[in-house]
Amino acid sequence: MRLSISILFFCLFGLLSTTEAQNEPQKTRILFVLDGSQSMYARWENGQKMQVATRLLRNLVDSLENVDEVELALRAYGHQNSVSSDGRNCKDTKLEVPFAKGNHAKIKSKLRSIRPKGTTLIAYSLEQAAKDFPSCTNCRNVIILITDGIEECDGDPCAVSLALQKKGVILKPFVIGLGLEPDIMDAFKCIGNFYDAKDEVSFKNVLDIVISQALNNTTAQVNLLDELGRPNETNVAMTFYDAFSKQARYNFIHTINSRGNPDTIPIDPLGSYDLVVHTVPPVEKKNITLTAGKHNIIALDAPRGDLELKMNGYNEYEDLKAIVRKAGEQEIMIIQDFDHIQRYLIGKYDLEVLTLPRTNIKDVNIAQSHTTTVEIPQAGIVTISNNSKGYGSIFLKKSDELVWVCDLSEKSTRQSIVLQPGSYHLVFRSINAKQSIYTKEESFTIQSGQSTQIKF
Repeated sequence: MRLSISILFFCLFGLLSTTEAQNEPQKTRILFVLDGSQSMYARWENGQKMQVATRLLRNLVDSLENVDEVELALRAYGHQNSVSSDGRNCKDTKLEVPFAKGNHAKIKSKLRSIRPKGTTLIAYSLEQAAKDFPSCTNCRNVIILITDGIEECDGDPCAVSLALQKKGVILKPFVIGLGLEPDIMDAFKCIGNFYDAKDEVSFKNVLDIVISQALNNTTAQVNLLDELGRPNETNVAMTFYDAFSKQARYNFIHTINSRGNPDTIPIDPLGSYDLVVHTVPPVEKKNITLTAGKHNIIALDAPRGDLELKMNGYNEYEDLKAIVRKAGEQEIMIIQDFDHIQRYLIGKYDLEVLTLPRTNIKDVNIAQSHTTTVEIPQAGIVTISNNSKGYGSIFLKKSDELVWVCDLSEKSTRQSIVLQPGSYHLVFRSINAKQSIYTKEESFTIQSGQSTQIKF
């Protein structure tokens, strides 16, 4: 067992499900989980590790006694059964003092009576600790786990932590270690953020910081910057993901308030975040950490302009759309409807309009706070009538080359097809004609807004 103490700080959050709950003051519930394993007898600075840890915890409990909307509880592990020749008890954990108002004296008394005995079972204790919070619709649930070393049972604290986070039970933990050796520090990095306290004074300071993060109100604003660096972009969805578990924590529609400033939003400082602003294309900012008790400003470059797609005249297509890609790239970014204005980040884009034949427009420039209008020629219509059903194709004539456009329906003797202006060639063979020499051909021209008739 390593002669060191580490504190794992886990946070759980209750969701606000009713308007009434949202109007009530939010309660913060803090559960201390104390390592009572045999190695806590080891000395650290001027006393045993257990003495140092319990003294600091008693002082902390005292400081929280008159804080409104805060409730405390205490769980311990490895303190009921001694390690024997029969092995370790890897389920030795107990909720010693449950959540209740005014239970500070009970917690301090229990801290004085716990004696180190058994083994270090972190994973199982975390699983049980997650069950210690009574149902609540307006609570912030915080777990602080104090341990003097790494897991000694078969559990995997990292796996338990991640599994609970993915279920939305806990969020990314904070790890505070007392003079941990490098290999132990590495073992805790899979659990969350790591802080190293080298002595008792720094340990107390870090613990105070953790409590401050748990209790202080924290706000943030997201500045979406235009091309000139001004926070003028707005009215777009944005998602805050937990940077560790990758679970979505918050969704907001960005707003500029009546004073012309980005709106203030409440964000919990416990954990770090990945922010995705759902512009087209999206912009991201990774590993955002917030300072507890302060107003935090998060800035991202998101200069945007508009793209409008129009047809010069009546639109003969039933549901005309355009595939939009970043200029020079193959990945489809979005499909935009015609007669619709879509906002994009400034830059150049390639359009593939789903006309017949397709209309490709390269390097369309989107400028800051400007609407770029792309207008294509009005289509025409060709109506093809046959004496019998058959097989046929329409080709676009490009110099001496025929470029396939579409096939005729094999189930109809009359069909109308919307085509862009240009020169075309039709090839057709009746279903009753069993030799290729009976293939018929016809060239025709499509003009905007006009109909063309072809009869075989």
